[in-house]
Amino acid sequence: MKRFAALYTALDATTSTHDKLEALTSYFAAAAPEDAAWASYFLAGGKPRQSVPSRLLSDIACERAGLPAWLFEESYHAVGDLAETIAHILPPAQRTSELGLTQWIEQRVLTLRGVAPEVLRERLLAYWDELGWGGRFLLTKLIGGGFRVGVARQLVVRALAEVAGVDHKRIAQRMVGWTDSQQKPDAARYLRLIAPEASGEEGEVATDVAESDLGLPYPFFLAHPLQADPETLGSPDHWQIEWKWDGIRAQLVKRAGRVWIWSRGEDLITSRFPEVAALGEALPDGCVLDGEILAWEPGASAPLPFARLQPRIARKTLTKKILADSPAAFLAYDLLEMGGQDLRMTALAERRAQLETLAASLDGTLAHDLLRVSPRVEAEDWQTLAALREESRARGVEGLMLKERQSMYGVGRTKASGTWWKWKIDPYAIDAVLVYAQRGHGRRASLYTDFTFAVWDESSGTRTLVPFAKAYSGLTDEEMRKVDAIVRKTTIEKFGPVRSVTPSLVFEIGFEGIQASPRHKSGVAVRFPRMLRWRTDKHIDDADTLAMLKGFIEA
Repeated sequence: MKRFAALYTALDATTSTHDKLEALTSYFAAAAPEDAAWASYFLAGGKPRQSVPSRLLSDIACERAGLPAWLFEESYHAVGDLAETIAHILPPAQRTSELGLTQWIEQRVLTLRGVAPEVLRERLLAYWDELGWGGRFLLTKLIGGGFRVGVARQLVVRALAEVAGVDHKRIAQRMVGWTDSQQKPDAARYLRLIAPEASGEEGEVATDVAESDLGLPYPFFLAHPLQADPETLGSPDHWQIEWKWDGIRAQLVKRAGRVWIWSRGEDLITSRFPEVAALGEALPDGCVLDGEILAWEPGASAPLPFARLQPRIARKTLTKKILADSPAAFLAYDLLEMGGQDLRMTALAERRAQLETLAASLDGTLAHDLLRVSPRVEAEDWQTLAALREESRARGVEGLMLKERQSMYGVGRTKASGTWWKWKIDPYAIDAVLVYAQRGHGRRASLYTDFTFAVWDESSGTRTLVPFAKAYSGLTDEEMRKVDAIVRKTTIEKFGPVRSVTPSLVFEIGFEGIQASPRHKSGVAVRFPRMLRWRTDKHIDDADTLAMLKGFIEA
């Protein structure tokens, strides 16, 4: 636990990629396999469920520190992070613990859920008393379910590859599904993760893989945003051009007579889409498709808005009504495996030809309604394609995808295997007023960086500000510091960690999509909001209106 706490502190203390990689490599080179399994799980994005309610954590810490609740709350607001506040106020540890990370997680953290408050108090006080500041901070993060770390997953992959002496692309492939909550990290899984490459592993799927790894997908290949003029890319003939669809990126895996559906976020979502799983049953064995799950009614020529998929994601139980209201289909982009053969190092043009042959071989309504191949967009020049791109919103898509015809299927966002570009349409944009602020996380924990924005509602005859979106990205560090200072000076009320401020700042807010939403006071919900710029040239009276916002929906 001490070593992982030291690693966590080191990663949080630097923004240098070199220093982070060095710290990760040193840790994995020395860690016991069972501890390295849990560490790689957390660092790759795995999160333990909250074991103890935040209020109970703060109450027990207050009691141990001898602080009144009001003083703890003031300290919490000043620090901006519950675990860090608790680590600061607790008295020095009286003992030390040499237990490893695995023992702390499996014998202690995971056993706290559902325990009676009086027993929790006894255990937490004992645990805190065995750890220094860094250990207490980390432990409280893990217990409270708020564990985050400022390290990219790909950096963890590089560190493991260096320690194992295995190509990083192979480690990335093996790590797909690594944070699946249904599989506990253990020494055996970790040793398989860093094992030397077996003969036959390149280009084909091993037949002796562990049962738990049989249904794993491949790492997703991601596109780069196109910033340059597409004319610089040469002739459109060199590119496979498709619409950029708005759904759930997924891989459909069929092996050993079984079907798995994985999202890009490495969530196993087979049970959420039974009709797509039924499609998988019709596929030949040893087949992996990459594509998008879309809301699509049988027989329709175009998909439904993404909002129609959301009930499938949010609900734990899929009723007949939800299945009927939110029909799903799989739009295939790529064929990654066929007959158990890994096709990723084959040129895209050849993979596409095999995908079309596969789709044509499937008979019946099942294949026609549930498996569609993403249509290619044909045009003689970039000007024609630019005109087509302007029709994106009318078509219910986000723009165009440009994929080199000779590209391999790479790992992550890379250009080493050939380039894919996403040529998205410009976002919707609206000028809005900052009305609420909350502290950020990690290195932003001491600054107010998470904001709520409002527009003017004039429907009742008087102008009132109605919140419609939250955003935390888009400003420079210097701008964030300036906004933070204004928030502190103009605070009207406090609602826990949230501050209500005097309306005075206008920002241009960009977002990718918009839909009507009865759950929101504004009546609208936007997708992927972000701050495009701080409109220091505008007064709040010049901000846009709710009617204008709703006009995007009508358009």
